[in-house]
Amino acid sequence: MTREAPGSSASDLSTLFHRLNNQLGVILANAELLEARGPDPETKARAGQIVSGAVEAITTAREIRAASESPPSPAEPDPSNS
Repeated sequence: MTREAPGSSASDLSTLFHRLNNQLGVILANAELLEARGPDPETKARAGQIVSGAVEAITTAREIRAASESPPSPAEPDPSNS
């Protein structure tokens, strides 16, 4: 990963991903706790849905970050210009 000067778009993006992961981690931890200790089956089931959504969001955030950090792929030649 290339580090850029503070204030650059890559640095700002990295900070945003870090903040997003922290927020999703809090959501996930609390949902897992509620799922384990919920007062009734309906609450536990809803907490399980939150857990699933948070895990999916974390995975998606990682995929977006990886895509944003990978070097651009070379442009495909335009067959109409041949």
